[in-house]
Amino acid sequence: MRTPTQRTLINLAVASACALLALPGHAQQAAGAATSAADTPASPGGEAVPATPAAQATAVQPEPVPAVAVQPEPGQPAAVQPDPAAEPVQTSGQSAAQGSTQGGAPASAPTTVVQISGTRIAARGFTQPTPTTSLSTADLERAAKPNLFNTLAELPALQGSTGRTTSTNSTSSGIQGLSSLSLRGLGTIRTLTLLDGQRVVGANVTGVTDVSQFPQLLVKRVDVVTGGASASYGSDAIGGAVNFITDKKFKGFKFNAEGGQTKYHDDEHGTLQGAWGRAFMDDRLHVTLSAEIMKENGIDSPGFGEVGPNGRTWFKNSAYQIRPLAQTTDGLPQYTVIHHAQQFQYAKYGLITNGPLQGTAFGPGGVPYQFQYGSGGVPTGTGAVTNCVNPFCVGGDLSGSVGAGTNLAMNLKRQVGYARVSWDLNPDNEIYFTANWAQVKSHFTPNPGAAKNANLTIQCDNPFVPASIQAACAANNITSFQYGTANANFPANINVHPTRTQRRFVLGADGKVPLFGKEWSYDAYLTRGENTTTINVHDITLNARYNNAIDAVRAPDGRIVCRNPVAAASGCVPFNIIGDNPADPAAWAYIAPPNGPRQHTTQSQDVASFNMNGEAFQGWAGPVLMAFGAEYRREKYQVRGDPYGAGVDDLSPNSALYPADPILNSTVGNNWYAGNYHNGDGSYSVREAYLELNMPLLKSERWGEINLNLADRPMKYSTAGSVNTWKAGATWQTPVDGLRLRAVTSKDVRAPNLSELFAAPVVINNVVQYQGNTISVQQRTVGNTNLRPEVARNSSFGVVLSQPSWARGFSASVDYFDIKVTDVISALTAQQEVDLCVAGNQEICGAVVLDSPGSNAVTLQNFNLASLHTKGVDIEGAYRANLKDWNLPGRFTVRALATRTLNFITNTGVVGTIPSEGAGVNLGGTPKWKLLAQQTWENDRMSFTLSQRWFSDGVYSNEYIECQTGCPASTIIHPTIFDNKMKGATYVDFGGSYNFSKALQVYFKIDNLADRDPEPAPQANASFAINPTLYDVVGRTYRIGLRGTY
Repeated sequence: MRTPTQRTLINLAVASACALLALPGHAQQAAGAATSAADTPASPGGEAVPATPAAQATAVQPEPVPAVAVQPEPGQPAAVQPDPAAEPVQTSGQSAAQGSTQGGAPASAPTTVVQISGTRIAARGFTQPTPTTSLSTADLERAAKPNLFNTLAELPALQGSTGRTTSTNSTSSGIQGLSSLSLRGLGTIRTLTLLDGQRVVGANVTGVTDVSQFPQLLVKRVDVVTGGASASYGSDAIGGAVNFITDKKFKGFKFNAEGGQTKYHDDEHGTLQGAWGRAFMDDRLHVTLSAEIMKENGIDSPGFGEVGPNGRTWFKNSAYQIRPLAQTTDGLPQYTVIHHAQQFQYAKYGLITNGPLQGTAFGPGGVPYQFQYGSGGVPTGTGAVTNCVNPFCVGGDLSGSVGAGTNLAMNLKRQVGYARVSWDLNPDNEIYFTANWAQVKSHFTPNPGAAKNANLTIQCDNPFVPASIQAACAANNITSFQYGTANANFPANINVHPTRTQRRFVLGADGKVPLFGKEWSYDAYLTRGENTTTINVHDITLNARYNNAIDAVRAPDGRIVCRNPVAAASGCVPFNIIGDNPADPAAWAYIAPPNGPRQHTTQSQDVASFNMNGEAFQGWAGPVLMAFGAEYRREKYQVRGDPYGAGVDDLSPNSALYPADPILNSTVGNNWYAGNYHNGDGSYSVREAYLELNMPLLKSERWGEINLNLADRPMKYSTAGSVNTWKAGATWQTPVDGLRLRAVTSKDVRAPNLSELFAAPVVINNVVQYQGNTISVQQRTVGNTNLRPEVARNSSFGVVLSQPSWARGFSASVDYFDIKVTDVISALTAQQEVDLCVAGNQEICGAVVLDSPGSNAVTLQNFNLASLHTKGVDIEGAYRANLKDWNLPGRFTVRALATRTLNFITNTGVVGTIPSEGAGVNLGGTPKWKLLAQQTWENDRMSFTLSQRWFSDGVYSNEYIECQTGCPASTIIHPTIFDNKMKGATYVDFGGSYNFSKALQVYFKIDNLADRDPEPAPQANASFAINPTLYDVVGRTYRIGLRGTY
């Protein structure tokens, strides 16, 4: 009995062969009319056409944009001899990246056909239908970034990528310090990032890859596949794939040393990289070693107030002022974007927020004074402030603002060591072993202090309360008051320290073997990867200890002690939060112990893979190419938290570092102000196979060439069961000079990751509305092992114009894309689960227990409820000219890439909501237009590049209704807003290089030349009100470096 996987592969192969054999007449016609168009270098769309005359290159001179230097690799098809005067210029979608080789090789040197990442087919002359953008070593060097991630994140298609300027205001997001790529704004979890076509162990439990852990100096090309690639590579490639290709046969020594800082004399950074390679024993043994270290100091928190760090003046404390929904029948908008927002529920050193003493603030030594509200506000005694909309006034005393105190960029240090050893069994076959060690450390401050928004109760007899306030309490017949403080007298701010360490090993073989009477290429490998992540949080408080320490009372002997006798008996030390008073070190050590929240995660990945590709047989219009293979993968993780965050059990016991404390919740944990990490573990495995065919259907001088590309990949998960992916695409090299059409459609998937399947459980108390009643429930957050894979239908159609005879050196492509994702995995709130259950969703009802004789409970899990739909257009073009044709020195290259996002629709699947449109929302990551343009002039000695990064104006939300007067009644789904416009931005970069010799080059780069400020990004609370995903928040940055190749 054959398995379903075997039957699928056999059926696809037989069907394809039958289709070919059914048309023998065409085979005879093709045999007589076939011409060889594959014997010239590949051009922008992947077709073979002559190119402009080559220029003499040096070892460090930038190559033509975006030509790719290629090195022969074992197992690749035989190379053809290019035109001695040819030099390629490519833009996208090509399958054979050919160009002048590194090290100053002449243009006539042989080049090999290189497998491009959107397909498993690797053969001379093959053109794939999936759009692919390639960046060469020269492109990456010209960008002169300390991390390749920063270069790639500027590409218009890579929207929503996360780096060291994102998530700096969070302790628990799990992505702090990660450099992870996202295509189409679909998220890092829907973009597959590969190293030499192989998966890399995830850097967190969502499975996303950290580019900072790659051996970046050895990367000779990066392929960005902007189309579904699950049929080629499996899960996660819904948005596409990004493949980093290293130089596996590097010989010699090269280095790169770079340093720089911003205009504001911060974020000082330095990079030192070196690589060495050598062949031994008659070139049969080859050893490559590389090491690199990079340090970016980040931009520290400036502390409290509306002051940006180190002279940055653009921070405006922007926020939404939101009127109650019931008041919006007066024709005025509900939302107003305000600047200089003042949170009136707390002050820097404390503020009474309710009752007859409302508006009393405290300064140095606890001396009371009248707080200066913005907007001319006057406290009402009920918690409200006249002329202000809860919780904001405008202006006034802004000294306690915390938003500007978030780190603009994390302090990050990356260290990478890499080794590759290979042994040639014969000229066509090798075995190899690679080892990669990488460590990325970062630290940052989410915000200064630890704001408590009017949710504290201070007793009037507290000995820290000034006598005048105690007297006012007595005069007003009150015994306590509500209090809010930014806790600015804390001696230190919260500091988060993530450290990720990767160890990855690969044992493999590749080469050529005879099959079907032809020479086929193969590669097989085993990988073992581990990532260990430790997150330590310092200078953060335990909630119960803080609450007990601030509730002080005077003992009969005159000492100030904690009011709660249980807390007092267990070591409680009173802490004074009334005014600006130096913190008692003993009290600080009690509420913020030296050993703060801690999470330790170990994640592993094991892969066994076998792949083959070659010519199956000769069809009527050319050779039928085939690739097939199989893969096994196992993912596993284990996470452990500290007992104060996770709760006390066998996995997180009390210890000398975390001693037992009776006032803490030892059952469910969650005792920290933030960073409550819990225990969890889980694993899954997947078995998969694939078959890919490329079939020439037509080849004639009159009608051109048509190729059909088919792929199928069945997969079986230990958790999610069986799922199948496929791809069907075609290319037509038209008889019109340089014009090619391409189209592809595919079914792609993303299987649930470890975090979604086996989330560390968390238990808290909550309330929900059910049948008109408010019900207390126990809310349990857990993983869901019943999740299904997300399923996407990914389609694109494109036109490629590549170096026509009437415009040599010019190439362009336009591709329309449409991606629909169903069964999107998403989390719900407790109330949303109850509402969906009431509406009849039986899957959700399984997680809801109400009206039970026991305790009521709602289990929060991820479900396959949501959907995504995005569509748009990619435009790419390049032109290269040798200026000596106009009697001018040097060579000139222009390149531009743009993405127009037409729609980005999210449907949560939640009752009472409607699909939301994200295209053009500049608070997110998908503007309507995004552009990257570059202009380069170069000669044999020097080069200069001018770059422009631009994205279009947008809105805060497409669901808002903009109006100033005569507004309709605002609704939850469509709120009204005074001004819904959010400007885009243009950034100009300038760089250049000078070759001292063929081996040594100095270079410089200035990013954000005009020091363009980011636009305010208002939120509903006082926060870090900018969007670092789209906007440059660092400012003008200078870099200078030296690189060499010997």
